[in-house]
Amino acid sequence: MPLLPRNWPLWLVVLFLITLPIGAGILWLVLTALYNQVHGLVPMGKLAPQNWRFLFEGSVGGRPSIWVALKNSAVFAAAVATLEVLIASMAAYAISRMKFPLRTPYLGMILTLHAFPAVSLLIAIYYILRLLGLFDTLIGVILVKASLDLPLGIWLMKGFFDQLSWDMEMAALVDGASRWTVFWRVALPLVRPGILALGTFALLSAWGEFILPFTFIVSAKSWTLALYMQSFMKEAFVDYGLMAAVGLFYALPVFLLFLFGQRYLLNIYSGGVKG
Repeated sequence: MPLLPRNWPLWLVVLFLITLPIGAGILWLVLTALYNQVHGLVPMGKLAPQNWRFLFEGSVGGRPSIWVALKNSAVFAAAVATLEVLIASMAAYAISRMKFPLRTPYLGMILTLHAFPAVSLLIAIYYILRLLGLFDTLIGVILVKASLDLPLGIWLMKGFFDQLSWDMEMAALVDGASRWTVFWRVALPLVRPGILALGTFALLSAWGEFILPFTFIVSAKSWTLALYMQSFMKEAFVDYGLMAAVGLFYALPVFLLFLFGQRYLLNIYSGGVKG
């Protein structure tokens, strides 16, 4: 068991001060969602079950049912994570294992695309989606989000493939396996920590995405939970209790993901990659 540093009380105080604002914000959100009034961080009055009426009512005030928004968010996040993992894994394997012309400039271009601010491309993306008939559709936003996040995914997966030894792949090729079989049956299982890391990052990034759905989705039937939350700010009178309850509902899937998957998430790199 590792020994505590000599100045561990000081580090404990520093960590407490860093996490205090975040914890206070989460506590305020929970209390506001549960009670009629909250003075500071002290709940006042009675419990307010009416704050959770959105779970049982349909479309209200131009908003879709919360369950429609939840389904859209789940489809959006799962589709983005799946596309990013599949495409980034194949591209990263090709870059790591194959020699082709302009390979180094291509790597530099990928890094440049990752550093390029995505918000500056919104107008161009708008015209492309209109041309393809994908504007105001969930699939259009899925393709845009996956495309913008691919450069980071490719670089991440390339690092995992670079750590693999050629031995097992060469043995499979000598035995007559195709390059696709080697990738799918040999290399890909060895980089499962990288797949889990990229899939988790992509899922969380898509779940919290707001700018792309806000820009390219108009119809309420295609709203995600982020757009559902933003719709409260358009009202003359903001029902903070209702908005806090929706915010807590929005954060619940991510909380459950970390609660039940923390053992796997914390051990992403524990097994390493055998060389």
